[in-house]
Amino acid sequence: MNAPHRKRTRQLRLGDVRIGGGAPVVVQSMTNTDTRDAEATLEQIRRLHAAGCEVVRLAVPDEAAAAALKVIAPASPVPLIADIHFDWRLAVAALDAGLKGLRINPGNIGGAVPVDNVAAAAKANGAVIRVGVNSGSVEKELLERFGGPTPEALVESALRHVRMLEERGFYDTKISLKSSSVAHTIASYRLMAERADYPLHLGVTEAGTPMRGAVKSSVGLGLLLFEGIGDTMRVSLTADPVKEVGVAWEILRAVGLRSRGPEIVSCPTCGRTEIDLIGMAEKVEAHIQSHPAAANSRIKVAVMGCVVNGPGEAREADIGLAGGRGKGVIFRKGQVLRSVNGEDALLAAFLEELDKLITPNS
Repeated sequence: MNAPHRKRTRQLRLGDVRIGGGAPVVVQSMTNTDTRDAEATLEQIRRLHAAGCEVVRLAVPDEAAAAALKVIAPASPVPLIADIHFDWRLAVAALDAGLKGLRINPGNIGGAVPVDNVAAAAKANGAVIRVGVNSGSVEKELLERFGGPTPEALVESALRHVRMLEERGFYDTKISLKSSSVAHTIASYRLMAERADYPLHLGVTEAGTPMRGAVKSSVGLGLLLFEGIGDTMRVSLTADPVKEVGVAWEILRAVGLRSRGPEIVSCPTCGRTEIDLIGMAEKVEAHIQSHPAAANSRIKVAVMGCVVNGPGEAREADIGLAGGRGKGVIFRKGQVLRSVNGEDALLAAFLEELDKLITPNS
C-alpha cells in the first residue's frame, strides 16, 4: 500500500524527536501515575518506551509534582511534556527541570504577564508548546457565537491562543483539537489543516474503555492520517497507557505510515475449525510481544484454522501455521515447511520457527 501524501507542516524539535515537516508521525501517551511519585512514574515511562512510545506527557498539578520532575526528567528515556492548567509558575518550573515540552492553553494561565513569562521561558529553553483545546474548554463567548463546541469554535479558540504566542515571537507550537465526537474531531482537524501550518497532534478525547476507545480512535485518527493530516498522535483509553501505544502503532500500520514489530493476521474461525485457534493466536501474539528482538522485525505472521486452505489464504505471510484435527502444518510464503501432530507440538514447533525469523543470526 502506498503511504498517504502528508500535509507539509513546519518542523519542530522536542528534545531529539522531530515533529512535523515530513518527519514520521510520533506516537505519544500520558502517564496515569501520581507524578509526585517519581519512581512509579519513571517505571511507567520506561514501560511506555519499551512498547514504542516516543513522547510522554505528565500531569503537573502542583509544586510537589513540579519538584519531582527534577528527578524524572534526567532519567527518562524519552522527551517529556508537562501538562499545565491555570498556574503559569508550574510551566516555568517544568522547563527549569529540563522538560522540552508544555501542554497549555495560554488563555487560562492568568493573563498577559504569565503568558509573557511562559513564552520567554520556553524560548530560552528551546521548548515546544502544545496549544490544546478540548470541546469542554472552549471559551463561553465562542460557544455562544458558534452555538456550542463546534469544529469552528474549537479552531477559533486554538488560533486565538496561538496568536497570543505569536505576538510574543514564539512559533515553536503544535496544536490539538480534541472532542469525544469522532465527527467533530475529524472536521476540526480538517479545518485547522486548511488554516495553519503548525504541526497537529491528533486525538479523540475521552474515547473510552479499550474496545470502544480503540474503535473511535482508529476511525477518527485513521481517517485523518490517511488524508495526510497529523504529526503526533495519542490514543486515549481508560486503561494502562501501554495499551494506548499498541493501538497507535496498529493504526499507523493500517494506514501505511509506520510499522513496529511483526504483523499478525489470523482467521476469525468458523464451524470448520478443529483446533483452539483463538487460544493459539493469543499465545503467538503474546510470544511476539514479549520477544526482545520483535520490535525491529517486519515479518508477517499468519495463524489460520484450516489446514487445507490456510496456506493459500495467507500466502503472503512470511511464516504461518494452519491447524486441523490433531495435526497442523507450518508454512512459509504459502509453501508447507513441515507437518506436526498435536496442537501443543504444533504451537511449540511454530514458535521455534518464528524465533528463527525474528532473530535469524541467533
